[in-house]
Amino acid sequence: MTNTKNAVITGASRGLGLALARGLADDGWSLVIDARDGEALGAAAVSLPAGTKVIALPGDVTDPAHRAALARAAEDLGGPDLLVNNAGTLGASPLPAMADYPIGGLRDAFEVNVLAPLALTQLLLPALRRRGGAVLSITSDAAVEAYAGWGGYGAAKAALEQASNVLAAEESLVRVWWVDPGDLRTRMHQQAFPGEDISDRPRPEAVLHAFRKLISERLPAGRYRAAELMPAGARS
Repeated sequence: MTNTKNAVITGASRGLGLALARGLADDGWSLVIDARDGEALGAAAVSLPAGTKVIALPGDVTDPAHRAALARAAEDLGGPDLLVNNAGTLGASPLPAMADYPIGGLRDAFEVNVLAPLALTQLLLPALRRRGGAVLSITSDAAVEAYAGWGGYGAAKAALEQASNVLAAEESLVRVWWVDPGDLRTRMHQQAFPGEDISDRPRPEAVLHAFRKLISERLPAGRYRAAELMPAGARS
């Protein structure tokens, strides 16, 4: 028998998703990872620590067939202990005002940022309950603050937060967390500020300690800011 734990991480080809995949792999987790860019996903899988058991499945989380494949892969590893809903989309870029936000684009943002992670969560919940697992969804301060131009993304993340909040109230066997990682030096954040220098933002690896603490200590269900879980002076 093995005590290895298994995680499903969406959007793991780069940015925070890749940082989380590397961190969990360092801690001995087996992984199912996905991303839309198959080439980038393959490179991410190869970059994981030697000996990591990983199943890399390129695809779109809005596709029911792809979500089913993720669930099957998790079962092939022995069953999921953690689902990380990290895949997301900024939506329209440059960021438009709500008065001008294209409704089709807003619909797409909700599909990717709310409906897809909820659908994948529903699919994995029976196994997560059996294994006393956890659901971790990546959110943003845009879900709770009013930033000009961030209405579409923020509204979708706010919906994800409330769905997570209710799920946490309903599930007694599964931990449910939603975490604001803060502003990070990622491609999505660059898309929000086209042409601007965002090198002052920390790299995703800088907040890895916060997620490790959350997962390893199995903190109570709820909303967290990564900065609150970091040691003083550790985030850079």
